[in-house]
Amino acid sequence: MDTTTFLSPYKDGRVLLRVSVQPRARRNGFVGLHNDAVKLAITAPPAKGKANKAVVAFLASFLQVKKKDLEIKYGLQSRSKGILIRGLAEKEVCGRITAGCQLNQ
Repeated sequence: MDTTTFLSPYKDGRVLLRVSVQPRARRNGFVGLHNDAVKLAITAPPAKGKANKAVVAFLASFLQVKKKDLEIKYGLQSRSKGILIRGLAEKEVCGRITAGCQLNQ
């Protein structure tokens, strides 16, 4: 998995994770790569921000960070989202996401 496609480091240490969200899925989890993003299945519907909250909750739990350390930078009303992650290095995020994608294959 090429990290340059779905992760972008910021100078201040934050990491931007690009995700493609599939709402109303059977279960929450990583599906694999979709273009330049990690495809993420979420059980919540896309109405009233429920899917966005579920994405943040899932990623916070999976990456073992607090919800406040995640911010949806763009894509609040889109399946394509950019999630800013504070408190983890790019290599650490990459390792955890890669492991999550491999577990679901």
